[in-house]
Amino acid sequence: MTLQADFASQDYFRNPTAAIENLRRMGPVVEVRFPLIGKVWATTTQALADQVLKDTATFTLRREDGNVAGVQWWMPGIVRTLANSMLSMDEPDHKRLRDIVDEAFRRRAVLEMEPHIQAIGDQLAAELFADGATADLIDRFARKLPLSVICELLGLPLSDRPKFVAWASGFTRSNGALGFFAMLPKIMAMKRYLERHIETVRRHGGEGLIAEIVRVEKAGGQISPDEIVSMVFLLLFAGHETTTHLISGATFELLKNPDLRDWLRADWQRLDLAVEEFLRFITPVQFTKPREVRRDTELGGVQLKKGDKVMAMLAAANMDPQANPHPERLDLARKPNRHIAFGTGIHFCLGHQLARIEGRCALKSLFARWPELALAVDPSEITWRKRPGFKAIDRLPVQSAGRLPAGIAVG
Repeated sequence: MTLQADFASQDYFRNPTAAIENLRRMGPVVEVRFPLIGKVWATTTQALADQVLKDTATFTLRREDGNVAGVQWWMPGIVRTLANSMLSMDEPDHKRLRDIVDEAFRRRAVLEMEPHIQAIGDQLAAELFADGATADLIDRFARKLPLSVICELLGLPLSDRPKFVAWASGFTRSNGALGFFAMLPKIMAMKRYLERHIETVRRHGGEGLIAEIVRVEKAGGQISPDEIVSMVFLLLFAGHETTTHLISGATFELLKNPDLRDWLRADWQRLDLAVEEFLRFITPVQFTKPREVRRDTELGGVQLKKGDKVMAMLAAANMDPQANPHPERLDLARKPNRHIAFGTGIHFCLGHQLARIEGRCALKSLFARWPELALAVDPSEITWRKRPGFKAIDRLPVQSAGRLPAGIAVG
């Protein structure tokens, strides 16, 4: 039986624990219908998510014909081009491309960026209410911080940031076939922009990671022009979008629970564990990309056939009581914390160190500058974008005053 689960409903995003528990009761592997992808097997435990993501011989990102699993025949060529990134490649192509950019995201390189990231966060926090007594934390802070960092890292002009914001916002709002086609103009515009910028770097040189990739290309490195475009597209989008929703989701939880906010402010050394718990509890990326079952196999007691599609449900893995006791509780001191918010296996998130640092810096900048920050609306008015696979708050209105308007309760 194929489950008709709505992973983009407000009920699901508001209380994912209940929906995931219901899903897990149906079994460790459940067949669901997912927008654009169709019927797909979804894992509901962390052990099986691990198995799917690590067994790259059985569960592959590419079909036997070489096309990306989950990319449909009717999708335009531009989608196939941009989907042709290291995120959708099996070995050895995955390693070939990842090695080109891996050095820029190594722990030492990212740790050296932390003081600068903190300074960006401090400046953005100071400017949060420059236009009034209330502000949308996502537009004014949560998106600007990681976007500023990835633009600098790539060598993209910060003056073009409004373009990236408009494009990225359109991507995470798409839902279903109609939404998919509606975002195509934004995809086309972003691809043209990146192609022009990369060509400028080829001719005149530049700074940042894009310039490094072009130097690899000129030195005879194994990367094609289309792969450069798809890689930069991936790094720009994935390098800020998911962290945006980590920051906004974490802030929302702290504003609903002022005692937790004050507990965190009392000792900033608690930030490391807190960010790990926010990664687990929020899980900004709820599902991995679909894999194709390369041969008939058994997974969690379910017989899968060659050609079936399977997705690791990271949100369910992080809410698995076998991995984390009482997963429904937001425990900022949780230790150990066995989340897989960054995935696992060969596709473990390249930017995990950067995301962690940005999360820490964002919360410290925000609550050091605005210790009495509060929601400007009732929590029940907060909504999430109707995008299955992403947990992304639509708008997060906040105010600096300690007191809320009459009739508003934060609990």
